[in-house]
Amino acid sequence: MVDRSSGAELPIICQAQLLSLSRSGLYYRPCPVCTRELHIKHRLDELFTEHPFLGSRKIVQILAGEGTVVGRHTLRRYRQQMGLETIYPKPNLSRPGGAPEHQVYPYLLRNLAIERPDQVWGVDITYIRLSQGWMYLVAFLDWFSRYVVAWELSDTLEIDFVLTCSDEALSVATPQIINSDQGSHFTSERFTGRFLCAGTQISRDGRGRCMDNIFTERLWRSVKYEEVYLTEYRSPREARQGLSRYLWFYNTGRPHQALDYKTPAQVYGVSPETKPGTA
Repeated sequence: MVDRSSGAELPIICQAQLLSLSRSGLYYRPCPVCTRELHIKHRLDELFTEHPFLGSRKIVQILAGEGTVVGRHTLRRYRQQMGLETIYPKPNLSRPGGAPEHQVYPYLLRNLAIERPDQVWGVDITYIRLSQGWMYLVAFLDWFSRYVVAWELSDTLEIDFVLTCSDEALSVATPQIINSDQGSHFTSERFTGRFLCAGTQISRDGRGRCMDNIFTERLWRSVKYEEVYLTEYRSPREARQGLSRYLWFYNTGRPHQALDYKTPAQVYGVSPETKPGTA
């Protein structure tokens, strides 16, 4: 865009038309994050990581006991913006979670013996707090080795960062099965189409069933407790640098008891120097 203060002759409406942008959006100025909202969202993230089964009514009472009074409807709106959904068995689990036109896929992992790398990948998105805001982290995890194949950060929940991460992951290997929850990112044909074209089968969690994607949930707990909650990220750049260091350590330097104290990189079969997404 041409700086409007420079006295340019090209009217702003013409610039918007040339760039296929909304004229009204050009006048938008981002507002600083409300300190109260930021505090509540960070606390919601902690509560969800520790107790994902807590519903909005109980969380309202917990926050009130801590001196933070917030309405249930506001709380639910914050949780929706953060991509958090209370985890518990619900009726009609066969109903699709995405848009009605999206293809319905079954859960393929029940009683499946996972015996080799790239047999099953899990993918999920989690909230990452900053001192003055928040971001979203998406990651692809190989279930056999616990290896983080690829990850990406974004300051919005738009689908683009998920698609970028998908392309990075598929440049490393092609899984036999990709498992996800029923969120709109993963029910989108832009997402599923990439894996179907690569010959991958799509598997979906039941609604509200965290155990269906348990290895990825465990990854988020490790990321939060061993990195995010111990660090005060002041900017997206610091968050990216911190997570890059941690996920490299997670892959190559952190022994897993379930892997006979080997690292995910050793079990996955890549060099310790390999960064996620570059195997």
